[in-house]
Amino acid sequence: MVAPAGKQPDKDDRQRDKEKRLTLLGHLEEIRRRLVYCVIALIITVAIAFFFTDPIIRFLERETVDMGVEVIFTDVTEMFSIWFKVCLYSALVMALPFFVLQIVLFIRPALTRRERAYLYLLLPAILLFFAGGAAFAWYVFMPHALEFLLGFGEDLATPMVKIGSLISFEVQILFWMGIIFELPVVSFFLTKIGILNYRWLAKQWRWGLVGSVVLAAVVTPTPDPINCAIVAAPIGLLYLLSIVAAWIARSRVPAAA
Repeated sequence: MVAPAGKQPDKDDRQRDKEKRLTLLGHLEEIRRRLVYCVIALIITVAIAFFFTDPIIRFLERETVDMGVEVIFTDVTEMFSIWFKVCLYSALVMALPFFVLQIVLFIRPALTRRERAYLYLLLPAILLFFAGGAAFAWYVFMPHALEFLLGFGEDLATPMVKIGSLISFEVQILFWMGIIFELPVVSFFLTKIGILNYRWLAKQWRWGLVGSVVLAAVVTPTPDPINCAIVAAPIGLLYLLSIVAAWIARSRVPAAA
């Protein structure tokens, strides 16, 4: 005899609800496990970075010191806080490959075998492009930006830079330029899994170039248009490179026999 509609759910419905709850709990448990691994990795890299923080700070100060500008600290806790910040950022950079690996391992069950292969191949590219962005920021953009900022109005006042302001400025530029340089890698992978299409990216090239200028203006905290152009130009090229990467990653329909 068939149960009337609106009555208690049948056994199949209860089983499906139970499976959904178990799936959700399994995902939450997996996230917790991956986060624990990341915290352990971060603790290890902080211990390693402890021994390299002083040389890293001297390296970050080098450009300013070479310009003859004195780097100072004025607050009692400023030097300690900036030392700890550099140590933590250094540890995060060292742990970045492990963090990316944990993200890959978490989303791996939802991908096909071919998509997993592409994702593993992109892991070195993610690190390489991030390093390329940071290198561009340090060796190309940073000298011009510091020269403009510290040379502006030097006939009115003697520049003495607080170490907290200097390090925060440099770390911000290095980090965001590293992230921006990931555009081609992200474009390639999203196209491979069918989320993005190179034709759509090509149609939006005008907005891409406008976005490059806007993004450069946000990333560069200097009002100098030359510094903005130095950053906007590679961002625009990266957008064009993203279109090429999406074209390379496009799905090829096999010809009919």
